[in-house]
Amino acid sequence: MTTQSRKAPDATRRRESSRRAILTAAFELVGEVGYGRLSIEGIAARAGVGKQTIYRWWPSKGAVLFDAFLLLAAGSEGADASLPDTGDLAADLKLVLHATVDELNDPAMSEPMRALTTEILLDPALAATYAERLDAPMRELKRARLRSAQRAGELPADLDLDLAVEILWGTLRNRWLERTGPLDHAYADRLVDTVLNGLRG
Repeated sequence: MTTQSRKAPDATRRRESSRRAILTAAFELVGEVGYGRLSIEGIAARAGVGKQTIYRWWPSKGAVLFDAFLLLAAGSEGADASLPDTGDLAADLKLVLHATVDELNDPAMSEPMRALTTEILLDPALAATYAERLDAPMRELKRARLRSAQRAGELPADLDLDLAVEILWGTLRNRWLERTGPLDHAYADRLVDTVLNGLRG
């Protein structure tokens, strides 16, 4: 095979491979050493890239960690991200909150998530990115399920859907963040039953 006939390296594929290696390294390292000890140098060493490569794509380690979460969220490519809609709102919400509880109790997930939450509080630019790219799409999925319940007569037609989402998921998240008590499926069930009783009036 002559030099001319050889294919040139695919730069796009190489960049994507490096990007994934960086995001995977950031997610793994923050779980191992904590956010305080996480560094761009450490991520670069784990990923096998130069730190300038990371700075070319991200302004901070918080931004790297956020994109690592987005990559994780997109991991089950092709999966339907919408909430279950079986016609039984309480059962569907309990199923979703059980999965959320399991995720929040998983050390491999909880420590990176706490680190990202802290960084979002401290970095307005990252907070805006989080709101636009992750929080807003997830809120719409939750509103869509509650909207379906409204059409089915399970919830009042004039219900403030944003407030209902905040009450359900915000309460669960606050218990996790503040460690105010056990976070388990039984708590999630009580939360769903109490909130729906209140929303239905």
